[in-house]
Amino acid sequence: MGTVERNIESIIHKYMNINKVILIYGTRRVGKTRLIQKIKLEYEKSSAIFNGEDLEVQEIFSRRTHENYRRLIGDSTLILIDEAQAIPGIGSHLKFMIDSFPNITIIATGSSSFDLVNKSGEPLTGRNYQFLLFPISYEELIKHYGFVNARQQLDDLLIYGSYPEVVLMTSNEDRINYLKGMVQNYLLKDIFMYEAIKNSNKIFDLLKLLAYQTGNEVSNEELGRNLGISKNTVSKYLDLLSKVFVIFRVGGYSNNLRKEIVKSSKWYFYDNGIRNAVIGDFTPPGSRIDTGQLWENFCFYERIKFTKYRNHSNEYFFWRTYDQQEIDMIEKTNSGLNAFEFKWKEKNKFKIPAFFSSNYPEVSYSMIHKNNIEDFIS
Repeated sequence: MGTVERNIESIIHKYMNINKVILIYGTRRVGKTRLIQKIKLEYEKSSAIFNGEDLEVQEIFSRRTHENYRRLIGDSTLILIDEAQAIPGIGSHLKFMIDSFPNITIIATGSSSFDLVNKSGEPLTGRNYQFLLFPISYEELIKHYGFVNARQQLDDLLIYGSYPEVVLMTSNEDRINYLKGMVQNYLLKDIFMYEAIKNSNKIFDLLKLLAYQTGNEVSNEELGRNLGISKNTVSKYLDLLSKVFVIFRVGGYSNNLRKEIVKSSKWYFYDNGIRNAVIGDFTPPGSRIDTGQLWENFCFYERIKFTKYRNHSNEYFFWRTYDQQEIDMIEKTNSGLNAFEFKWKEKNKFKIPAFFSSNYPEVSYSMIHKNNIEDFIS
């Protein structure tokens, strides 16, 4: 049925034709290249596109002079740079270009946050808008396939995730091979390119531990003991994995009540297919013991996609007390808190934890299952 239209495209169009840098982040193979190619194709004025991983492009950008960039830009009013993080010092180049040529808009994509802003020494403060492109959202699938067909894909989404090429594949064998190749060849490429990792195997071992512990509280000390590395090294690896958009952290919520746990962390994957490829398990939901974990992971990242694409600055937490009362997700919005529990199968009754209901009586509490997921993320 063709390429799935991405929600972020209409958002980006609102920021074009102004003298700013539009930064689009996202993991490799998430659809950034196809997105900017489509933007270029539909752009009515003159534009130019460059691949930051091309050595000739890197050499051209290395000459940071007004005349060099004038020749590079020509009569284009839109400059698109794919995989811009591969160009050394790209942040300073972007700043120089946007300051020197007031009639251009620059769109730069990056599969990590390395070097685009943080390491350039030339911050783009006030000169850029930043967006994160996720794997295809369930909301986008509903728009593309319709409600019924999208609902029929839920099992596959839990197992194979929603990378664009995976969604369009019809063979599960092809999906498995693709995801295994992603993990082996693409997922951590930027980490190994920009950071000196002494033992890359430990990164994969850490990902495996996190995959098995999805939705569970973990500590850096415990992860370090299991891997035979220091907690500081664990912290570094977790930070790097976050910067390439493989995993994200959720902390504990507290209103400074004595019984609430706040120091622990939970880690989730941005895509279930990657999570399952890391542990090599593509068993269908009905035949595995971790379906609840997959559902919780799915609900977390789908809610984040839903709110991020609407430019909401919501924050996300879990909630637990020392006597094991818990809630999967606490969503902090500008208007207050929302509480959600995730269950793959619908239950007729669910009970709000007593300590939570007595201390947060104004907070709405909902059970999210596969029969009402659309109300949660669309």
